[in-house]
Amino acid sequence: MKRENIDKIIRFLLVVGVVVISLMLLYYISKVTYPFIIAIVIAMIINPAVHFLEKSWKFPRVLAVLTSLLLLIAIFTGLITLLIAEIVSGATYFSNVVPEHVKTLINYFEDLFAGQVIPFYNKIASMFKGLDSGQQETIMESIKNTGNKITESATVFLQNFFLKLPALVSWIPNAATVLVFSLLATFFISKDWEKLTIWFSRFIPEKAKSSGKTVFADLKKALVGFIKAQLTLISITLVIVLIGLLILRVNYAITIALITGIVDLLPYLGTGTVFIPWIIYEILTGNYGLALGLGILYTVVVVQRQVMEPKILSSNIGLNPLATLVALFVGFKLIGFLGLILGPVTLVLITTLHRANVFKDVWNYINGTPPIIK
Repeated sequence: MKRENIDKIIRFLLVVGVVVISLMLLYYISKVTYPFIIAIVIAMIINPAVHFLEKSWKFPRVLAVLTSLLLLIAIFTGLITLLIAEIVSGATYFSNVVPEHVKTLINYFEDLFAGQVIPFYNKIASMFKGLDSGQQETIMESIKNTGNKITESATVFLQNFFLKLPALVSWIPNAATVLVFSLLATFFISKDWEKLTIWFSRFIPEKAKSSGKTVFADLKKALVGFIKAQLTLISITLVIVLIGLLILRVNYAITIALITGIVDLLPYLGTGTVFIPWIIYEILTGNYGLALGLGILYTVVVVQRQVMEPKILSSNIGLNPLATLVALFVGFKLIGFLGLILGPVTLVLITTLHRANVFKDVWNYINGTPPIIK
């Protein structure tokens, strides 16, 4: 093998090794530093407000950061408070109404059991008695095996649930600790943003600095765009559901619309978590008009979500709609719900690296082509 080819292979393996080691280090470091990563993101979000207060209102940097941070906390707390108040109000209403619906549902199943299940059971029992002993034994064995499998599955589910319950409870103080550290870190990072930027820039080569600015700007745009896209999609769902429920004259339409907007982020079912059980209940209780209306509303919500999501994501993130759709599907298939977020983010990262000529520079390095000095 030629010396030139050996050098190319060595450089290729070196690049692969650096990328793999960097990703592993990033993963393990992020596991213990994620409160500060969150703080950096929050600092980036409030920086425009901080600069505005500094330049327009002549606030000192510390006061501008503190004001922006408190304003962000106040807005977030206010939204959460309004949401909780609306949900509590709706829950009070449902606590009075749901027992009546549950009673109606129980009566329905009692009538169904008495009128349909018992006669069917008697018919099956008479047929079973007509079989020979071998056939009866085979059927009983199958029923026993099915029952054992169901019991085993239910046992495993309950065991997993109760094993994970302590971890879920312990998450609450951990989340509070992370929140405190993130807010404190946000204050200090935003306060010294210019100094930290200058300090970090000293350790970055000029070529990497110019490429990094392009990547950072595109990723920042993509992050803000993704958040805007998700808020837009949730808002569209919420408005459609609210209008539909008001047309159907459903009580506490605002509460139900808010809950539906939130669960719209859930994987697989999404808004179906609310609509599917509701539609089934209305059918069972004979309220076919409302069931039909809810079915149409649910169909409209699902269709608009599937149609609008790639378009809104692509327009906010700056990607091709087809590429965004492929990224969403591949991400979802590979890692589930989280892939709906990481898919477009990965696509943005690849696109920004391409725009910054990072792939070209790496390829030139592997080939041994000298860099072009501009």
